[in-house]
Amino acid sequence: MNTAASENSVSKTKLDTKLLVGTLLFCLFNKPALALADDAQELAAIKAQMRQLAAQVEAIEQRQAKRQGLKKTQTALAGKGRHNTGLAGGKTATAALGSGPADPAIRFSPDTPPASVAQAGGLPLRSHGSGTNPFGFEWLPASQEVVGHPRSAMDLASSSPSSITQTSVDHLPPVFTIGGISVKLGGFVELSNIARDSNMTAGPATAWGSFPYANNPNHGLSEERISAQLSRMSVLMEANPRKDIRLQAYIETDFGGAAGTSNSVQISGYTPRMRQGYFTFTQKDWGFHLLMGQAWSLVTNYSKGLLPRQEQLPAVTDNNQIPGIAFTRVPQIRIGKDWHEKYWLGLSIEDPQGTVDASTFSKSCSPNGSSFSGSSVPAGYGQSGTSCAYYQNSGGVLLNSGTHYTDNPAPDIVLKAAADTSFGHYEVFGLGRWFRSLSVMPGESTTRKHTHFGGGVGAGLTTPLGTKKLQLAGNILAGEGVGRYGPSLLPDTTLNSRGQLTPVPEIIGSLGLIGHPSKSVLLYTYGGVETAGRKSYMGNDGRQYGYGVSDLNLSGCSIEFGSCNAQTHTLASLTAGGWWHFMEGHYGSMMAGLQYTYIRKFAFKGNDGFGNSVSPTTFGNTVYVTFRYFPFQ
Repeated sequence: MNTAASENSVSKTKLDTKLLVGTLLFCLFNKPALALADDAQELAAIKAQMRQLAAQVEAIEQRQAKRQGLKKTQTALAGKGRHNTGLAGGKTATAALGSGPADPAIRFSPDTPPASVAQAGGLPLRSHGSGTNPFGFEWLPASQEVVGHPRSAMDLASSSPSSITQTSVDHLPPVFTIGGISVKLGGFVELSNIARDSNMTAGPATAWGSFPYANNPNHGLSEERISAQLSRMSVLMEANPRKDIRLQAYIETDFGGAAGTSNSVQISGYTPRMRQGYFTFTQKDWGFHLLMGQAWSLVTNYSKGLLPRQEQLPAVTDNNQIPGIAFTRVPQIRIGKDWHEKYWLGLSIEDPQGTVDASTFSKSCSPNGSSFSGSSVPAGYGQSGTSCAYYQNSGGVLLNSGTHYTDNPAPDIVLKAAADTSFGHYEVFGLGRWFRSLSVMPGESTTRKHTHFGGGVGAGLTTPLGTKKLQLAGNILAGEGVGRYGPSLLPDTTLNSRGQLTPVPEIIGSLGLIGHPSKSVLLYTYGGVETAGRKSYMGNDGRQYGYGVSDLNLSGCSIEFGSCNAQTHTLASLTAGGWWHFMEGHYGSMMAGLQYTYIRKFAFKGNDGFGNSVSPTTFGNTVYVTFRYFPFQ
């Protein structure tokens, strides 16, 4: 007995020694914060599985009740509650598996990481750099998507729902983190059926200014096209180095590009293209905002403030918007300031390009045998000789060699002020542009540089009409040389008698009504107009040159295969459509859209060759039937 007791004592001493040594080693080599982080992550995963199981039980019970024609009784619910008390404790589990939706009824404590490993700035980021993952990559717990974030971002109550016009990625939870950066994914898969009553041979973006006159056999030749090119993906990366600083990087792409090998005969192999790609810096305490990259122009109307992804874009299905909307998507540098997020001031320096109409000028001009070709410009009334004008070049390295780029001396500059009030959003802005050309004057052999200034002023509004279910949105831009900012792409400039680019006067505007008869339905109607004025001169040969001339023979515009070089004066449009959000769940959301647009195009007056006035006009109809699947919303 003494021997046994002695042996037990020795064994106990050895065991205590091993426990002591093990405890010391554990304390030395284990980091409590990491253990807590692992526990929190494991707990979050278990909770997510429990929610999923509860939802499955609910679905099975509903199917059984439907087949049997019986309703669930309180006794059955209580029995289920007793058998599932391990989920979240009795009453909570009973509610989860009872009459209501399973997921919202389950209540857990927030799955926040321990204080020692929480990231600054309040983002749902997790601790990294522990040595277990050298790249700092970690999937976020599934429960993060219901902590502080709604599952769905399909909010159709706005006059410009970002889930339709952009990708609504801001309202989605992070999918994973890399270091101190949270990563959100957004986008949708789209299929559109497009019908036009005149053949444009175009994809899901209508060239509004190109509807043909009756001389073209495509006029009245209907076009049917099915396209998935507008399927869109986006990535938003965010970081908060401090509570008052936010860094964001946003990339958005679709398949609206068409390479030389793209075709629709065997494989519709359309290429990805950049829609947007920029980064932003925000200092909240100062109200300071910086954007660099490709984004919607500051000219674009906004629904709130002057921040990116808050643009007041019409919820239309056509990728070229609608006539009358002022916009571009271009590289830019933008700085902004807000006062209590109520009053805003922004300045943007944007990539310049111009549209030039030289249809009344000869395309061949090579002075002194030069191979450099330009436009031949007849002398004005009382002048003599012919000038040569040069204003654009074919694209070079990393640019499209199949198109032309104007010779711009400076970027476009936009200055905008905005105010958010209890009765709507209002804004005004100014736009400055510069146009440059080279010309060889009569009797000279060297070029001269000419720079002309253009630009305009504009305004926009977004306001409810007595109720949140009906909103009014409008915009206007008026000036000289602003045609680039309209979807119809009226010319910015034409040439004068000295071979200089002169801006064309223009007005671009639209007005829309947006209604919300229910939470899942959005209806809209828009009217838009784009119109250009005259900018021409009388040549020494008695003919008119430039844009908006009135002495062109336009008799062939109404005769099939006739000659028609009419210049567009005005485009007016009416658009009506709507969206129906008909499906939503943990598997994402689905929407269907229907849109109709009628457009009327008016040309400047000409003659029929016998002194009679001719006013060519044409029209077009487009119908879109669109389906979208939003896997992240």
